[in-house]
Amino acid sequence: MSIKVALEHRTSYTFDRLVRVYPHIVRLRPAPHTRTPIEAYSLRIEPDEHFINWQQDAVGNFLARLVFPTPMQQLSITVGLIADLKVINPFDFFIEDWAERWIPGNGRAGLTYPRELAEDLEPYLRPVDEEGDGSGPGELVRAWLNNFSVRDGTRTIDMLVELNRAINADVAYSLRMEPGVQTPDYTLRAGIGSCRDSAWLLVSILRQLGLAARFVSGYLVQLASDIEALDGPSGPVADFTDLHAWTEVYVPGAGWIGLDPTSGLFAGEGHIPLAATPHPTSAAPISGGTEPCASVLEFSNTVTRVHEDPRVTLPYTDDAWRTIHDVGRRVDERLAAADVRLTIGGEPTFVSVDNQTAEEWTTAADGPHKRQRASDLAARLKSAWAPGGVIQRGQGRWYPGEPLPRWQIALYWRTDGRPLWTDDALLADPWSGRAQHPVDGEAAYQVLAGIADGLGLPASQVRPAYEDPLHRLAAKVREPEGVPVDAADDLAADSPAGRAALLARLDESVTAPAAFVLPLHRRDDDLGWASADWRLRRGRIVLLPGDSPAGLRLPLDSISWTPPRPSFVADPLSVEPELAAKSAANAEVVDPDGAPPTALVTEIRDGLLFVFLPPTESLEHYVDLIARLEAAATKAECPVVIEGYDPPPDPRLRSTTITPDPGVIEVNVAPTASFAEQNQQLETLYAQARLARLSTESFDVDGTHGGTGGGNHITLGGVTPADSPLLRRPDLLVSLLTYWQRHPSLSYLFAGRFVGTTSQAPRVDEGRAEALYELEIAFAEIARLGGGGATKPWVIDRALRHLLTDITGNTHRAEFCIDKLYSPDSARGRLGLLELRGFEMPPHLRMAMVQSLLVRSLVAWFWDEPLRAPLIRHGANLHGRYLLPHFLIHDIADVAADLRAHGIAFETSWLDPFTEFRFPRIGTAVFDGVEIELRGAIEPWTTLGEESTATGTARYVDSSVERIQVRIIGADRHRYVLTVNGYPVPLLATDNPDIHVGGVRFKAWQPPSALHSTISADGPLRFELIDLTTGTSRGGCTYHVAHPGGRAYDTPPVNAVEAEARRARRFEATGFTPGKLDLSAIREKQARIFTDVGAPGILDLRRVRTVAQ
Repeated sequence: MSIKVALEHRTSYTFDRLVRVYPHIVRLRPAPHTRTPIEAYSLRIEPDEHFINWQQDAVGNFLARLVFPTPMQQLSITVGLIADLKVINPFDFFIEDWAERWIPGNGRAGLTYPRELAEDLEPYLRPVDEEGDGSGPGELVRAWLNNFSVRDGTRTIDMLVELNRAINADVAYSLRMEPGVQTPDYTLRAGIGSCRDSAWLLVSILRQLGLAARFVSGYLVQLASDIEALDGPSGPVADFTDLHAWTEVYVPGAGWIGLDPTSGLFAGEGHIPLAATPHPTSAAPISGGTEPCASVLEFSNTVTRVHEDPRVTLPYTDDAWRTIHDVGRRVDERLAAADVRLTIGGEPTFVSVDNQTAEEWTTAADGPHKRQRASDLAARLKSAWAPGGVIQRGQGRWYPGEPLPRWQIALYWRTDGRPLWTDDALLADPWSGRAQHPVDGEAAYQVLAGIADGLGLPASQVRPAYEDPLHRLAAKVREPEGVPVDAADDLAADSPAGRAALLARLDESVTAPAAFVLPLHRRDDDLGWASADWRLRRGRIVLLPGDSPAGLRLPLDSISWTPPRPSFVADPLSVEPELAAKSAANAEVVDPDGAPPTALVTEIRDGLLFVFLPPTESLEHYVDLIARLEAAATKAECPVVIEGYDPPPDPRLRSTTITPDPGVIEVNVAPTASFAEQNQQLETLYAQARLARLSTESFDVDGTHGGTGGGNHITLGGVTPADSPLLRRPDLLVSLLTYWQRHPSLSYLFAGRFVGTTSQAPRVDEGRAEALYELEIAFAEIARLGGGGATKPWVIDRALRHLLTDITGNTHRAEFCIDKLYSPDSARGRLGLLELRGFEMPPHLRMAMVQSLLVRSLVAWFWDEPLRAPLIRHGANLHGRYLLPHFLIHDIADVAADLRAHGIAFETSWLDPFTEFRFPRIGTAVFDGVEIELRGAIEPWTTLGEESTATGTARYVDSSVERIQVRIIGADRHRYVLTVNGYPVPLLATDNPDIHVGGVRFKAWQPPSALHSTISADGPLRFELIDLTTGTSRGGCTYHVAHPGGRAYDTPPVNAVEAEARRARRFEATGFTPGKLDLSAIREKQARIFTDVGAPGILDLRRVRTVAQ
């Protein structure tokens, strides 16, 4: 994703009269060794009466010699160039083995050039003279070198980094207008200098270290960052360019490496060299003279962006964003006018900024750093969204194979604006990482006693709870014979009386309570609270063994022989009144028989007081408990950590939860009723997540740029389940399902890299072969049952539940998940919600909002005009052409066109950032007027069979196969054939007769466990344009799966810039077969590929190397 800039550099001299101008030398053309692609260049000299001769100096720099035959009063030199600022990694080089380490030995030189190389570099090894020819470096340079120490064995590259930094630290920058360059000693003495002074000082020091170094003059282009840096400087606030100077050092194996001591950095794509010479005088941009006169110098340097690919840090311009907001407002007005009552929520996911390679940020669901970041984010969101809210830490989902449910941090706040919790200082954070004042067991009793006192209950209802000594005894009896046994644990007297006595002695041995318990539930008449008088056989509350919170280890089976009365949760479709004030009636002590065995529990863990809340049947009960808890904590002056059961779902309470998922943190945000409200919500979330050092993007080692790898699922519903447009109008879901099925781009463009039958969100037609057949029957039945008026809310669940699943029947792992629409299983499944799971987390807030606008727009269209269209049997095209970017882009463009045709001004260009991000351009090459472009494509990975692991069995995903798209523009198909590794690519025609597209599947890696583990890797891929009329290759390009030079990166890129550099390094616009080619062999391969089975337009290199041989 490059940025092209136009640079204009103008220098003019105005003389006080007509003067003779002597020949000038101009060194303002990018040098041959510049790495930044220069697409256009011009040098304009005024006046026009002059002669210009281009030449190269003794070291290869371009220079123009100007001769002026007539006197003049003004001389103007203007340089214009267009540069493609493709990212360049300044550290992407190798160093010869013998030069890898800096080993000075007895002298300063850490490496010695071979004799022939040293002779070539002789001009760049001569010491810099301080006072005159042969004088050598000055005293201050020698003293500086003596103070600069490098340990033997330090990597040479690390030594150069430290040396560059040291010069930057010791010499302050000054914009010095005087001509010439200061001597190195003068610069060190002054402690300040211009860029050329620092560069010349570094040349002198490098040469004293025995390294060849040269002085470089050139242009420096710096562009303003799209976002401010979290750490360190963010760079210039505006785009900037100027003449600059830096140093290049020759390192064996790497060649000339640019060091910029002014910034302390290595030279990158913004450093455009003009002249690199042994001495500054021969690198001057302009040199020449005139007859004596007075003159005025004027100069200017400007840089303008002329082209920018859509990129994830700036996906939309401000003008485009204002237009998007305007369309969002108009869609909201349309939804309101039609009384749709739509709300949209989501589940954004985030990864860590700092620790992306740790297991908890790659594959594991939990980890200490993840807990700390999640806790920090929760505190920030509470401050931003719900100052009067409460944070509750409990248990979330329980996944198969995991010993305990995952944790969950929930933020709750009231919709009426009244506070749930008033004093944030009373909410302790167990994962903050900060030292906190520990509390003791007395605080656990005081807080619970305070709640009991507020309820009018006797203090005796607050019961201590103890760990079970029987569990300790059971552990002892499993020990080998011969281990000394405590007399209190002796089991020799095995009689009823002996067992009772032993139990009593064991219980008496445990004197410190593990927790305190206050039995509490609502009275049957719901007029207040009641507390059951628990009577236990052992005479005390003894917790079940384990390390879960004490509230989950109560001995419920020991309380009563009579089962508790059944509890009921309010119907989600019922209308709730406004929240009333808390009950003032005193609680009563009741018999435990038939009473719910629920309780408030307090315990000390890790020096903090945890309060476990019991389950509540209504929001009023939960609010009352929270208020009483805060009052008791205030009285005890003790912060608490709230855990336990969540409040029941209720539209009068808003919530946001933060939970762990493999590699990510998931934030389940509260639903919003408008585009503007959702935008404000996500702006806050993304900003606070960033301050909590959480990111929305990740990088693979090879430079592949992705989102978090987690979902950004979109949930559709209403303020209440009764308001849900999906329950009020089941045909809306039918329309959405139909349209998604007809347009595969909606399933694949916004998804992650793992798509297909066994993915997290398979399409309805990616599973069973008869799925569409059965779905058509379900659609017809929904239409029949809704024909006479309002449809029962359970109808849509019954009709679609067993069709919207993955291939194993899992209802949650489906692109359209209706688990919470109107499930009969529980009240929490009857929330009127549809979850669209085919959306991966985009790397930018505005991209997430465009996703939401797209869905919102489709709902508005289908509410007004239900879609009546047949389902399409895509067949092999579903995982063929629709996984190639060309056809996917055309399909999503049709979606945008449909919206415009139905009154919604959704622009196709708003989807460009998604296509650029999803299908990055690998590279382009032009041969014989034909352009070849390579882009990433989608490959549906295969889930393998079961394999044994340390914890049981698992099914791995084979990601060793990749797919790319090749597009050729301007080729005559009767004359040219495109081959990859010698095999013709079956190209598909497009709407444009000049454009043909094909896909290539290939084995990128050869892991020991894969679908075809014995097939070797196909890389590198060599594409060639074959001219059938001459039987020759007209040119080619090469795509490498890994670094072509063999660099094996140990860690992922640190940011998108380094990632882009790694990707760019893997493409080369070179490589073809010389001489005459065997056209008959090519035609035979072409014929076999044409008649082979598989998706049209897709060449599978694994298959042509096996089946088609």
